[in-house]
Amino acid sequence: MARVVVDVMLKPEILDPQGQAVQRALPRLGFEGISDVRQGKRFELEVDGPLDEAALARIRDLAESFLANTVIEDFTVRVDEVAEAAK
Repeated sequence: MARVVVDVMLKPEILDPQGQAVQRALPRLGFEGISDVRQGKRFELEVDGPLDEAALARIRDLAESFLANTVIEDFTVRVDEVAEAAK
């Protein structure tokens, strides 16, 4: 079984109020030197069977049609190398 990670982030031109709230709070909490914060989503998918290009293509389709709103969000799909190395 393999693990694939899909990271979904707002596109750079889209306002991120949650990221801005965190950024404004950081100095009050003693964390200096952080110039920007963007908040996103992470999905970890456990894949049965071989993790070949066809499986990754299906996961990209899943991310584009279901996990991300591609009008305002970008996504990346990657194999979790730590999970793969632990096998």
